[in-house]
Amino acid sequence: MISRLPYHGTHRKLVLAFDVGTTYSGISYSILDPGEVPEIKGVTRFPAQDHVGGDSKIPSILYYDQDGELRAVGAEALQESVIEQAEEGGWAKLEWWKLHLRPKGLATSHVSDDDLPALPQNKSAVQVLGDFMRYLYQCAHTYIHDTYSPELWKSIENNIDFVLTHPNGWEGAQQSDIRRAAIIAGLIEDTSDGHSRLQLLTEGEASLHFCLNNGVTSESMMNGQGIIIVDAGGGTIDLSAYYMTQSSASFEEIAPTECRLQGSVFVNRRARTYLEGKLEKSRFGTPEDISNMISCFDKSTKLRFRNADEPSYIKFGGVRDKDPVVGIRSGQLKLPGAEVASLFEPSVQSIIDAIKQQRQAAHRTVSSIFLVGGFAASDWLFARLQTHLVEAGINLSRPDSHVNKAVADGAVSFYLDRRVSVRVAKTTYGVECATLFELDNIEHLVRSNTKYTGLSGQQYIPNTFTTILAKGTRVSADKEFRRDYIRTCRDVNGCGIITVDIQSYRGRSKDPEWTDTEPGMFATICTVEADTSQLINAMRPRRGRGGALFYEQIFSVVLLFGLTELKAQLCWVEDGEEKRSPAKVVYDPDVTIVNGDL
Repeated sequence: MISRLPYHGTHRKLVLAFDVGTTYSGISYSILDPGEVPEIKGVTRFPAQDHVGGDSKIPSILYYDQDGELRAVGAEALQESVIEQAEEGGWAKLEWWKLHLRPKGLATSHVSDDDLPALPQNKSAVQVLGDFMRYLYQCAHTYIHDTYSPELWKSIENNIDFVLTHPNGWEGAQQSDIRRAAIIAGLIEDTSDGHSRLQLLTEGEASLHFCLNNGVTSESMMNGQGIIIVDAGGGTIDLSAYYMTQSSASFEEIAPTECRLQGSVFVNRRARTYLEGKLEKSRFGTPEDISNMISCFDKSTKLRFRNADEPSYIKFGGVRDKDPVVGIRSGQLKLPGAEVASLFEPSVQSIIDAIKQQRQAAHRTVSSIFLVGGFAASDWLFARLQTHLVEAGINLSRPDSHVNKAVADGAVSFYLDRRVSVRVAKTTYGVECATLFELDNIEHLVRSNTKYTGLSGQQYIPNTFTTILAKGTRVSADKEFRRDYIRTCRDVNGCGIITVDIQSYRGRSKDPEWTDTEPGMFATICTVEADTSQLINAMRPRRGRGGALFYEQIFSVVLLFGLTELKAQLCWVEDGEEKRSPAKVVYDPDVTIVNGDL
């Protein structure tokens, strides 16, 4: 259990954390009063929500009309009157829309945009996320306003910090999308002050803080061994590995995080395909009946399934509904247990493979694994993982208190407690540039057809990848990773701005050197700019080997990755002092790779 200190600020503040999930979403918060120890609480009342209580969440569902106007969100979208209006008005129902934001580089061969409900015309996934977060904020406002008092809300409405979570596999481009959505939602302004009020956090790290806050990891980490948090959600399975430092004051990542697209919605998707085949010739094989069965499967059958040797049932209709040929009697469809188990198996195997990969990468022995998230409520999933892990000598546990609130509560705990001091780079980052041609270098010789003469008159080979931060590197919050580069310009006026693309490498090589050997494994994740116009007057031309004049700039690329977001900046010397560009990264998921002329 975390021992929390009193809030040392001078003004009352509200912290809001949004867990926007593929299937369900939730809100947690903390009201910070000067001198008081903060508490983490959850929003437990939502419009049209029948179920209220400590684990209350709303469906991540939206309805848009044909003009692209938002008509219903969350539990309101499940009301019969809304469904009737939607059918009459041709509204578009959006489910699983969060997966439209997924990184294209993530292992998603079994998922394509065609598998997801189409976005409304002229609506991007970022805009949908903005609309949904605006709704969550309105729910939080109403709940806090009504639970406490109008006076309390007035005292905090202009002093709110937000923590927004995302799957482990979401990176720079997706983090940028989330920030843009927060601006669309009106949560923050598009200013430096506005951006400072928003913090992004991986769902894996949020889940760790949830476990720490509930005291469920204490004994498992006392022996200095590591643990893995498996956050099994609707869309993604996020894995993060940690160990507790000797001071017991902080935790360190011990392996790169993992993210797999094998959450509970993919069990549903396999169930739909299975039922469509099984009921193809039955009068109950209509799209409407199948959808109804999947809904019943999701709410009941999937959670209750425990034994592959016993049949399971989907209760979807009345006593008069029957088709003995396919196993339907009294409104119930009988399914062989082994066939239900097969619907879970790809997700189970994906989690087992990810656990194996993290254990191999970890620099400490992993002794315990904690299963959280909405999918963790499945007894069959827990039992299958437990059977596998017992054989490996690893203890598997799942918190017994509202595991589907882990991310939202953990996000607030992250804001308040900051228990992770060291993280592990999950991919390799660097810069593509050119290098001097060397006659005795075999790699250079095989690329001799690509060599060119630079402004200096020397010959260069392009497509060189220079690593700045390697995958698996342990990164503390205050540690910098930097590398020096030289840039040449024909005209001094061209030296006023330095622009550098930061690239990531996702292949298997531990030391990638060339971008042309695995072109599909490199991607530009952000662009960093520096204003060096003040240097122009002091720059003196140099004469190249061919006699032409040119100008030369020496600068460094610096990466800071100790916090939850990658930041980059450029450094150079001006008037004898080191200058730095702002540590602001511009993410662009659509940028294509081009050979840099550095």
